[in-house]
Amino acid sequence: MIRTVVWGTGNVGRAAIRAVDAHPGLELAAVLVSDPAKVGRDAGRLAGLDRDLGVVADDDVGAVLGGRPAAVVYAASGDTRPDGALADVARAVAAGAVVVTPALYPLYDQRNAPPEFRDPVLAAVAEGGGSLFVSGVDPGWGNDVLPLLVSGLGTTVDVIRCQEIFDYSTYEQEESVRELVGMGRPMEYEPPMLWPSVPTMIWGGQVRLMARALGVELDEIRETMERRPLETSVKTRTMGVFEAGTQGAIRFEVQGIVDGEPLIVIEHVTRIHPSCAPDWPVPPDGAGAHRVIVEGSPRIEVTVAATDEGENRSAGGNATAVGRLVGAIDWLVAAEPGLYDALDVPLRPAVGKLGRRPR
Repeated sequence: MIRTVVWGTGNVGRAAIRAVDAHPGLELAAVLVSDPAKVGRDAGRLAGLDRDLGVVADDDVGAVLGGRPAAVVYAASGDTRPDGALADVARAVAAGAVVVTPALYPLYDQRNAPPEFRDPVLAAVAEGGGSLFVSGVDPGWGNDVLPLLVSGLGTTVDVIRCQEIFDYSTYEQEESVRELVGMGRPMEYEPPMLWPSVPTMIWGGQVRLMARALGVELDEIRETMERRPLETSVKTRTMGVFEAGTQGAIRFEVQGIVDGEPLIVIEHVTRIHPSCAPDWPVPPDGAGAHRVIVEGSPRIEVTVAATDEGENRSAGGNATAVGRLVGAIDWLVAAEPGLYDALDVPLRPAVGKLGRRPR
């Protein structure tokens, strides 16, 4: 059994605890939290399970990493604290652990990551012999392994388009939704996640990964951006009211340009309510989905809609990201120490999981 730590118990951490508990080759060794109110609580309860797991939450990072766990699922957010997340991850890698995380966007395409992100991790690998694999859903499997797999079904391939179409009212990260993305803020507000070059920083690595796998050279990466205001005020279950006239929907593309044309496209269509921008693409049932469209012969369209935690689509997306990461741990433990990306780490069948329920 591979002794595994889950670091963080928010939206991703809850799913990570459940995934580690369910994995036949992993053992939950510890759970790290930053909230004093969570210290001493059983991991099963923090994860929303109806049972105890016999592992209580701890806030002593040094003691937990000093126990030399084989793996760490780093589930703390890196959206608003990338430097802190990088320091935490490097610390765990230097302690000899295999680390998997969705938190560090520049390292999704680790070969082209800025030196200020890549070098500390490589130094930690050299120091402690650990490894790092950064992935998620979007960015993540929704625009690397899935579109590449689907492209292999085509006779001719003209354009690959990856879409995330989501209703953000089900998210439970109000700071990110309002401040980073700008939902509910005045239209003159400039959300940090939509600043020029930021979408490329986050999703450009996925475009480069697809280009590398497909054997094409990119001329450049371009961005497009549209925003729409709410026509009426809406009330959400988790984040309160979003006023009429404030930002209610965004649509942007990160385009990989090949021979002057956008042939690899990652598109996001995000709303705080379905009534906003109804003429933009919508998911099959209005809640949210990830879609891959391969234009060519034949034309192929695949839509993935995941649910978890009471049919919540946001939680479902988090759970698939966690499934990709936790499912890679045993492969990474067997591999050489290093820094890996989605083209290195295979997405494998759920060996040993079919019909199995943790007890």
